[in-house]
Amino acid sequence: MFYLTGDTHGDFVRVFQFIKNNPGVTREDVMVVLGDAGLNYFGDYRDELKKEPLSKRPLTIFCIHGNHEMRPESIGAYKEIPWRGGVVFQEEQYPNLLFAKDGERYDFDGKSVFVIGGAYSVDKYYRLQQGHNWFADEQPTDAAKRHVEARLDEIGWRVDVVLSHTCPYRYRPTEVFLSGLDQSTVDTGTEEWLEQIEARLEYTQWYCGHFHTDKTIDKLRFFFHDIAELK
Repeated sequence: MFYLTGDTHGDFVRVFQFIKNNPGVTREDVMVVLGDAGLNYFGDYRDELKKEPLSKRPLTIFCIHGNHEMRPESIGAYKEIPWRGGVVFQEEQYPNLLFAKDGERYDFDGKSVFVIGGAYSVDKYYRLQQGHNWFADEQPTDAAKRHVEARLDEIGWRVDVVLSHTCPYRYRPTEVFLSGLDQSTVDTGTEEWLEQIEARLEYTQWYCGHFHTDKTIDKLRFFFHDIAELK
C-alpha cells in the first residue's frame, strides 16, 4: 500500500500513530512525505535522533525534497540506488528512509509516479536573521528544470501521479498565506514553472505539501496533517 502525508518537520507522531493503528503494515508499505520531512535539517547528531526511531518502524518512508532540508545528494552518506523503476537516495544505516530524485518516474504497483521537489522558503530572511539553517539550493536550478522537462519528453508528458513539494502557481492556497508577510518578497519562480509543467502534462492526480493545509482543488490535493491512501 502507498500512503501520503504532508510536511513533518521532524515530528513523526502522526506516522507512529498510523503504524499503531495499522499493525499489519510492513516495509513493503510506503509512506510518502511530501517535502520538509525534517530528517536532514541540522547535518549532525540531531538528524540521527529523528532517523533512528523512524528507521526501526515497519514502514518505508519515501521523502520528496522540500525547502527546510539539505538535498541528499549533498550529503556524503547517501548513495543512489534503484527502486521501483527509478532512482532514490538511501543511507546504508537507514535503509527504509528514502529520498526521491527529482525528475524520476517510479512504479507504484502499476501507477506511474513522477517527482518534482523544492520550493522557496517564505521564512528565509527570518531564518538568516536568527542564525537558523537556510539552503541556497532549496529550489530547482535551471539545470534541474531542464532535466525534469527532458525526462517528461522521454515519457511523452503522461503520468498517473505527480508528487511535488509546492504547487503550480494558480493553485496556491492564498487563504493560508501569512498575514504579516509582504508577498512581493516571495519568489514564486518554482510555482510559475510548475504551472507551465501542469499545462502540458496529462495526469490523473497531483499531490503536494508545503502550505500546511489539507485541501483539494480539481485534481490537486494539498497534504499537511492528513494521511490518506494514494489513489
